[in-house]
Amino acid sequence: MDNSLEQVKQALTKAVKTRIPKEKFGILFSGGLDSVLIARICRELKADFICYTIGFNKEAEDIKKAEYAAKALNFKLKTKIADAEATLKKVISILNNPNPIQIGVAMPLYAACEMAKEDVKIVLNGTGADELFAGYARYKKTKTLNKDCRKDFIDIQAKDCLRDAKIAEANGLTAISPFMDQDLAKLALSLPHEKKIGERNKLILRQIAISMGVPEEIALRAKKAAQYGSNADKAIEKLARGSSKTEYLSSLLKKKIKLGALFSSGKDSSYALYLMKKQGYEISCLITIKSKNKDSFMFHTSAIEMAELQAEAMEIPIMFRETEGEKELELNDLEDAIRAAKEKYLIEGIITGAMYSEYQSERIQKIAGKLELKAFSPLWHKSQEEELRELIREGFEFILTAVAADGLDKSWLGKTITEKDVDKLVELNKKTSLNIAGEGGEFESLVLNAPFFKKRIVIEKSRIEMESSCVGRLVIEKAALE
Repeated sequence: MDNSLEQVKQALTKAVKTRIPKEKFGILFSGGLDSVLIARICRELKADFICYTIGFNKEAEDIKKAEYAAKALNFKLKTKIADAEATLKKVISILNNPNPIQIGVAMPLYAACEMAKEDVKIVLNGTGADELFAGYARYKKTKTLNKDCRKDFIDIQAKDCLRDAKIAEANGLTAISPFMDQDLAKLALSLPHEKKIGERNKLILRQIAISMGVPEEIALRAKKAAQYGSNADKAIEKLARGSSKTEYLSSLLKKKIKLGALFSSGKDSSYALYLMKKQGYEISCLITIKSKNKDSFMFHTSAIEMAELQAEAMEIPIMFRETEGEKELELNDLEDAIRAAKEKYLIEGIITGAMYSEYQSERIQKIAGKLELKAFSPLWHKSQEEELRELIREGFEFILTAVAADGLDKSWLGKTITEKDVDKLVELNKKTSLNIAGEGGEFESLVLNAPFFKKRIVIEKSRIEMESSCVGRLVIEKAALE
């Protein structure tokens, strides 16, 4: 037997063994690889457990898969066709979150816990398996697999695990995730790419399942997310009656969720704020960091002083923090600013305009988790070209205030960006691999007007300072609102 396979099998068995109680417990069971593996290990450990599976109509694939797996492996199983509307109302009152994916996953989780509470006090789930062992299709395209897996594993600790805990607690249960075991995680994140991804994702987990007597038909079955396997997503869509799922879920919220926006004065942070506002969230404040280091790894610095005027145009209060801009140490200033915003404005989450920067995203997610806040990145992995075109279509007026890339000269500074300019950036990308959205530092932007601005910013006096033919900045000396 392959040594790494045996190591992972032993680590996973230990993770399960140390978490199962002496009394009877439940397993949230979809019939998929992760829950089958947990149940198979529990059976090998001679534990006393019941599997619970939910569907929101008779066609739910999870119920069919669960019944097949339970019969093949001799697991005790309870299933139920749950009332989608009643479950949805309970879930949204607990999470107070209009995100269709989070609600879609939480619905079968809640209904299964509601059924399980009649028998047990503890339920095990498979949260963390996809992140550690590359279960999502997107992992097949990455060249930095373990880096991506590590980031996603960190992210779900502040997101999915909190959701699971809230749903379980609402039913008087404790939710436990064996895959979140730190020793297992450390081992999983050291595995080479080929151990996780081959013809299928989560390759090593599938091999372990087969070695433990799980039929290949079950072990090799393609992943189907909980919201789809249970038909929760279809149920939400049907209940929305033609509205978007997010709009429908937002209408059910008992109160708008208050968010603070990490705001730099540029297009990305402005657009991220706008998208969250459109989804029904309340933007309670802007959080802006003024870095004394123009080469800060974390913070936009060009025309940052305009953020105060923009806040006035939006009629949203703004909180400033200064930082020396020393790498990593500047994160302490960011954390202090977010903590102050939480205390003053009672925010429950923060918005970031990050698109592809792993460096920024990881650190913001970590701070949010520490402060028990949700972190929203609505632009994450969005097409750079599409973002620019959407901004223009939505009525954003923005200019470039700094350039630092071949092909970008002083003529780009201070001009309002149009569709034709986006075409030029696309062509430059083909020639020089320039980041079309400027997230690599190729340029900085400033939003002068947006659909949610009450007034427009007018630049009355400015000058251009060039360090070379393709590196320079627009210095704004006077601006006003009209």
